[in-house]
Amino acid sequence: MTAAADIVIDVHGLTKSYGDRQVVRDLSMQVKRGTIYGFLGPNGSGKTTTIRMLCGLLTPDAGHGTCLGYDIRTEAAQIKTRVGYMTQHFSLYDDLSVRENLEFVARIYGMPRPAAAAKAAIARLGLQGREEQVAGKLSGGWKQRLALGACTLPNPQLLLLDEPTAGVDPKARRDFWAEIHELAARGLTVLVSTHYMDEAERCREIAYIAFGEVLTRGPVNEVIANSHLATFTVNSTDGENLSRLGDELKALAGVAMVAPFGASLHVSGRDGAALEAAIAPYRERPGLDWERSSPTLEDVFIDLMGRAKDQFQ
Repeated sequence: MTAAADIVIDVHGLTKSYGDRQVVRDLSMQVKRGTIYGFLGPNGSGKTTTIRMLCGLLTPDAGHGTCLGYDIRTEAAQIKTRVGYMTQHFSLYDDLSVRENLEFVARIYGMPRPAAAAKAAIARLGLQGREEQVAGKLSGGWKQRLALGACTLPNPQLLLLDEPTAGVDPKARRDFWAEIHELAARGLTVLVSTHYMDEAERCREIAYIAFGEVLTRGPVNEVIANSHLATFTVNSTDGENLSRLGDELKALAGVAMVAPFGASLHVSGRDGAALEAAIAPYRERPGLDWERSSPTLEDVFIDLMGRAKDQFQ
C-alpha cells in the first residue's frame, strides 16, 4: 500500500458541468510523487477542466480529494502557490522581454532576488542571448521553453502541463521532454496532457479520458496488455487499394478496428479466434502481406474511442 505522503494527487468522483453539458463525470485518479503522469484524450474530453479543478482554479460540482495534501475545495489558495501550471496557450506578456517576464513572475511569487532567479532560469533553460528579446517575437519552441521556465521558477512541488508541445517542431518536443525527465529525476511530480502517442510512452503511467470519463489507466505496457486486442498488420504488395480493403474489413464480425498506419492497415479484434476467422479469406488474397503484430498504444486508444462513442451517444 502506498503511503499517503507518496500520493500527490488523490481525487474521487469529480464532476463538472457547464450549463446542461457535463464535461467531467465521476472522475477519480491518483498520481504518485516523482511520477510523470500522462493525461490523454481528444479535444473536449475534459482534460483541461480536470487540471483546473486539481489546482484550485475551478470548484467541482461533486466529488472530493486532495492535491499536495490540500483539499481541492477548501484549500485552493495553498495549492495555487505550490503548483506550476503551463496552459495550452502562451500566457506570458508578449510585449515584455524574456528577462522581464521571468523577473515579473519571480516578484509575483515573492522571491527574494527576482533578477538573480530570472538569470538562473535563463541559464538553466538555454535562453542565453535571448534575454532582451520580446517574448511575442519568439518561435513556438522558444516560447514553450520560456513558459516552462516561468512555471518552474518558484520551485513548485507539482507541474501541470496542458498540451505543452502542441504546434512545436519535433526537435523542440524532444528537448522539452528531456527537460521534463530531468525535473522528474529531481523529485518533481508532473501531470502532462498530450495528443502524441510517443509522448504518452515517455510517461511512467497514463490515463485516457473521453467524454469526461477515464476509460483506462496504468503503466503503458499494462494498458496495452489489458486491452486484450489481437492485431494484424496488412501491406499491399501490388497496389491493392487499402482504403477499399479497410472498408470491407470493418464490416466483418470479429473485426473491432481497422486503422491506416502509413502504407499499411492495423486490423484488430478483441476475440483472437473470431478475428482469425474473419480475415482468413483475405489472407489468401494475392497482393496482400499479412503479419501478426503487437497492438500499439494508438491501436488501444482508437479502439477505446470507438466503444466510448457507442456508449455515450
